[in-house]
Amino acid sequence: MNRTSAFNAFTIVNGLFMILVVLFTLYPFVYLVAQSFSSEAAIYAGEVTIFPVEFTTKTYEVILSKPDFFRYYWNTIVYSVAGTLIAVTATAVMSYPLSKDKLRLNKFFIPFVLFTMYFGGGLIPNYILVAKTLGMRDTIWAIVIPGAISAFNVILMKTFFAGLPNELEEAGRVDGLGVFGIFTKIIVPLSKPILVTIMLFVIVGMWNNWFGPSLFLQTKEKWPVALYLKQIIDNAVSPAEIGATSEQTSQIAASVKSTAMVLTSLPIICIYPFVQKYFVQGMMIGAVKE
Repeated sequence: MNRTSAFNAFTIVNGLFMILVVLFTLYPFVYLVAQSFSSEAAIYAGEVTIFPVEFTTKTYEVILSKPDFFRYYWNTIVYSVAGTLIAVTATAVMSYPLSKDKLRLNKFFIPFVLFTMYFGGGLIPNYILVAKTLGMRDTIWAIVIPGAISAFNVILMKTFFAGLPNELEEAGRVDGLGVFGIFTKIIVPLSKPILVTIMLFVIVGMWNNWFGPSLFLQTKEKWPVALYLKQIIDNAVSPAEIGATSEQTSQIAASVKSTAMVLTSLPIICIYPFVQKYFVQGMMIGAVKE
């Protein structure tokens, strides 16, 4: 009975603790949503907590009514999909050989990859390389190519591949498969958890990326939505756009910022529940297997 009682008490305490963690995690986003639907005066007075005060959709109407908004959203989808496909493919192709001890110079390549985690070359050399040397300025390739391979993702995926039984590859060779066939028909299908994990990392980074596009994209029509919303946040909304006086601009800015952050975060939040199972498996397996 004592052990049972202690277990029940631990379960209750653990459950309460997890509820608190969930509440603390959700509160910032709930607060942003509430603020985005609240009036400027209520925000300025600090009356908004978790529910909207003086409910209004004015800032959403202002942002969504702009003719270029959905073009920027489409640009972001294109950049995110293309960048994710390139990054996941390149990371997998690089990680698989590194997971094999028989690879020549394996002990040289791995420290070389790790070195790039601590030294990236610097902003100015990277800009010169991408914009001048490679001639990628004002193209999609300037957004999706430079960050396609991350050392962290490579190490994570390499660790996962190293944990797969070697007997699977030997069975593939017996069946007449070459290295490419083993990789595509055996390794990749068994690696869904880590592939989805890397995919989620990359797509979140691509979706929220505004700094790279601000450097390399000169044509405004090619901007992603994150850069567009950042411009809105920086400039708030001009009083004339929504019929406000100059005294109200500081109040409007808070509402616009909240609305912009909600519009940017919502698609990723909607995607995560569908890949959560694979994400957890990929993080756990990729982290503990040697």
